[in-house]
Amino acid sequence: MKLSRPARRASLVVHVAASASWLGLTLGLLALAVTATTTGSAVTAGASVRAMKLFADWLLLPLAFLTFLSGVLLSVGTPWGLARHRWVATKFWLTLAATAATAFALRPGLDSAVAGISADAAGGPPPGPGDLLPGPVVSLSAYLFMTVISVLKPWGLTRRGRNHRTASRAPAQASAAAGHTGGTR
Repeated sequence: MKLSRPARRASLVVHVAASASWLGLTLGLLALAVTATTTGSAVTAGASVRAMKLFADWLLLPLAFLTFLSGVLLSVGTPWGLARHRWVATKFWLTLAATAATAFALRPGLDSAVAGISADAAGGPPPGPGDLLPGPVVSLSAYLFMTVISVLKPWGLTRRGRNHRTASRAPAQASAAAGHTGGTR
């Protein structure tokens, strides 16, 4: 399946916008996590954790799914392919892992943190860094890495990509050879 030029360009805009939004949102979550873990104020820590939960509940998963789906559409609808280039395959698996981690680790962790803050509303200690920082730090690192490989496109073709390239060149070489052996007039 090949995307038409307008569809490819629209998909690329959606993918870049969703990816950049996901990265920016994660940077915001990191800032809120640092605030929650370093503040001396239980009120500020609680507000930071609640804001993290709000962003995670309403924005993170939709952006993650939009990034994932638009990336898959671009990969299967363009010559890059989903399994032809190592950098594309790496982005696919990292995006899938980050989406799963958001759904099954970050969001439940924030639910627990909010529940803990609500239980300690009488002035308990703010959440520790082991509770809030790892998710945004790991996510931000992964998104920055994916941005770098999207720009640099390292590592070359996969075995499937090499086989596809060889197979697509064989008919062209055969027709070129047939055209040259026919002689001249």
